[in-house]
Amino acid sequence: MAFKSQVRSAPATADRIYERLARQLIGELASGRYKVGDRLPAERELAAEYEVSRPAVREAMIALEVQGLIEVRIGSGAYVRRLPGNSEEESTFHATAFEVTEARLLFEGAAASLAAAHITDQELAELDGLVLQMRRPDLRVGESEAADRAFHLLIAKATRNPVVLDTVERLWELRTTSPECILLHEKSRKAGNRPVPDEHEIIASALRRGDAAEARIAMRAHLSQVIDYLLFATEERALEEARRAVASTRERYGRSASL
Repeated sequence: MAFKSQVRSAPATADRIYERLARQLIGELASGRYKVGDRLPAERELAAEYEVSRPAVREAMIALEVQGLIEVRIGSGAYVRRLPGNSEEESTFHATAFEVTEARLLFEGAAASLAAAHITDQELAELDGLVLQMRRPDLRVGESEAADRAFHLLIAKATRNPVVLDTVERLWELRTTSPECILLHEKSRKAGNRPVPDEHEIIASALRRGDAAEARIAMRAHLSQVIDYLLFATEERALEEARRAVASTRERYGRSASL
């Protein structure tokens, strides 16, 4: 790989709205506006007060949670866990799950389009095998995510462009090393989200036909859905509702429940 295996803090820019909001909230904590144990305003209230989008508020909450400043309680809200000090950690921000997935949508969509012209029958068979693996009802979370990663990296490899492969590998590396990414994907898993075999099968089918345009569309649709899953995982009470739904499904269908 061309990229070094390490977590890199993202540069502070005027475009990172969630980072500005997180810094403002850290300042509010330091100023004494909130005390340990206080509940922060609801997401919609913070969005209105600071004139930002609700997704930006969610990303800011994830950043504060990573730094141990707040605790998000399912169905209740975000509570101050500790007040900020002067540590460098509290002013450091990494790539968020939304940023990484958005970048994946851009790069992997193009990679799928390019791979359609170069992918081999052997690689197509490997993709089919990975989709079948994702469909296994007894598949553990770690195995499911490993199959998902292998599927996407195989497509990047099929472009026959090592720079494309390096780029996609780096994005997947960030997904598993950035603290903000790790936390939000963990929340998404707890909400019952898993790689969806049908979405991957649509991508593989477009590649089998050699249809570059459809391969791009299918990959972008899949990763847009991943973003939706992440948004769902950050909604207030979303985890609680998802767990109730999963429990109900398991009760009705037992081990054949589809995750």
